[in-house]
Amino acid sequence: MNALKEELLEILQKPGLSEASLREELKDLLGEPPPRKEMSYEEFLEWADEDTLAEWVNGEIIMHSPASIIHQDMLGFLYEVMRRYTHLRELGKIIPAPFQMKLSSSGREPDILFVSRKRLKPLRKAYLNGPADLAVEIVSPESAGRDRGEKFYEYEQAGVPE
Repeated sequence: MNALKEELLEILQKPGLSEASLREELKDLLGEPPPRKEMSYEEFLEWADEDTLAEWVNGEIIMHSPASIIHQDMLGFLYEVMRRYTHLRELGKIIPAPFQMKLSSSGREPDILFVSRKRLKPLRKAYLNGPADLAVEIVSPESAGRDRGEKFYEYEQAGVPE
């Protein structure tokens, strides 16, 4: 902790440091250290909290930017419609992000998961251990390649039917 204080004092004492530069230096100093390049899914779950915008793919952490208001509005609408229908028909469980779906080589976070009533056993506290019956991705310009490419093929290979 003393080393951190010393570095902080050194930054604050730099003459003529602009506010933007100060913010960058403080962010570099105080920001969370980047995770190891490779970690197990269990280590990833210990490291990440529910506010961490990240997925686990082949032992690596993939960070994501926050969602837009349009994305969140669409998510809210779809979640509410799907949740009500699923609840009324007692079909299973609808889970919105953030919630992981652990596949063989990835821990992805679809925008919405549907798990049928007969397949609720793989549901864990912080993730679904295996494929969902339905994985919904709300595609944005930033996520189009990942959602329509990588994730689509991963979900298909893992056995997500829809």
